[in-house]
Amino acid sequence: MKDLSIKKLYYSISEVSKITEVEQYVLRYWETEFEELSPQKNRAGNRIYTNKDIQLILKIKTLLRDKKYTIEGAKKVLGNFEPEIMNIAQEIKVEQIKNTHTFVENKKEKLNSPKKDLEEVKEVLEYILSKL
Repeated sequence: MKDLSIKKLYYSISEVSKITEVEQYVLRYWETEFEELSPQKNRAGNRIYTNKDIQLILKIKTLLRDKKYTIEGAKKVLGNFEPEIMNIAQEIKVEQIKNTHTFVENKKEKLNSPKKDLEEVKEVLEYILSKL
């Protein structure tokens, strides 16, 4: 089993929204409904999510959207939730993010001249955009 350790300890709400495919306003709402979901905030007051938070969000999403639980029903099920448990679809998504990170790191090492640097940065951004 793979985990969500993608070389980052914390993620912004926009990153979490893309990873989990849950809208940002929904994530904020779920914080008010599920006491287990309480991301920390940085000095600027922005939410910072951990891997455990992301796993919890994915579990809540599955319960509410796939299994059609009510919020109250999902709260009861979450009492037994172990954050390390992930399904294969989630693992594949994590692997894609890891591959993107590796691609970006490899491109960083090859940057040379200013014009070439900009061309390669453009290429990296286009690659990332294609993965979203």
